Amino acid sequence: MMNSVRKLVSCVILDLDGTLVNTDGIVCEVLKDYLVKYEKKWDGREAYKIIGKTPIEAAAAIVEDYGLPLSKEDLLSEITLMFSDQWCKLKALPGAYRLIKHLRGHGVQMALASNSPRASIETKISYHPTWKESFSAIVAGDEVKAGKPSPEIFLEAAKRLSIDPSQCLVIEDSLPGITAAKAAEMEAVAVPSLPKQSHLYAAADEVINSLLDLRPEKWGLPPFEDWIDSTLPLEPWHIGGPVIKGYGRGSKVLGIPTANLSVEGYATVLAEHPAGVYFGWAKLSNRGVYKMVMSLGWNPYFNNTEKTIEPWLLHDFKEDFYSEELHLVIVGYIRPEANFPSLESLVAKIHEDGKIAENALDLPLYAKYKDEKYFTSIAIGQDGHL
Repeated sequence: MMNSVRKLVSCVILDLDGTLVNTDGIVCEVLKDYLVKYEKKWDGREAYKIIGKTPIEAAAAIVEDYGLPLSKEDLLSEITLMFSDQWCKLKALPGAYRLIKHLRGHGVQMALASNSPRASIETKISYHPTWKESFSAIVAGDEVKAGKPSPEIFLEAAKRLSIDPSQCLVIEDSLPGITAAKAAEMEAVAVPSLPKQSHLYAAADEVINSLLDLRPEKWGLPPFEDWIDSTLPLEPWHIGGPVIKGYGRGSKVLGIPTANLSVEGYATVLAEHPAGVYFGWAKLSNRGVYKMVMSLGWNPYFNNTEKTIEPWLLHDFKEDFYSEELHLVIVGYIRPEANFPSLESLVAKIHEDGKIAENALDLPLYAKYKDEKYFTSIAIGQDGHL
């Protein structure tokens, strides 16, 4: 898995919204609620117009797009109040705590550099224990003359760390952020917050699917040491429901019978987890508990438009089990979603994933979640949360 070191860096500068915390979900909720009073409907597809922008630029884009009868300043002051009530619900993105803890534990200097105003940054990170003291510097959009895509925020962060810009690695989810990092002559890793947009990030030195896929050793930083036999242990999460389809394309085209779950009611859960290949245990209501590997995402080879969950139960079933209740406990991660040049290479990779999952689930670390009592105690709500 090791690549040769691209370039040695000595500090990491992190963006906040969309990179460490899942702001997009809250932005959509607030705008959806707000636009109702003008009888307008927020269309999530326009999120790309505001991601990474300064607050006033984002407000200007919304006023213009929706033809709202107020100034961008008035809109900003009205929705800022609505947002401040919501920041307590802001969740860390997968891998954010792990990354901050890892870098801090190895004495790697970190800065936070965001287009958001200082007060907003302070509020957001106050809900995440240990984060504030992990950053040697925090630079906000209202502390510089120009926000991203101007390089000023990043240059100011390097200055406060007393580190040359060329020694800094920036991790960013937005195009303005990547543009700013490259203008500051820093190395830049993009973790795009919008699906299927990776091709737009050509200026970045590397594009990764989620923070789970960051390999710090590529940049001369200490590697993560928590991978076990090609798997990354996760805080377990759950999903369940009737099997709706799967013995079609999976069996016929791939020879791999996947049991697709209905994703209704699980929008929140799906949004919280990056597309990729995961594994864990599957309980079929009438049959018992089986090892399973699953893909979560858009399946680039087939170019699905909806994010789907496709578990493959690692067992030879003699018949289909449509409409049976299937509950999954996901315990680890294998790799990001990828596209493949041919069906053969896709099938080979799925079998390789299956073998990795099969072996890993014998490890006590993962095997303990097979326990029947664990499954029976799972009370799954409509949104898939415990």
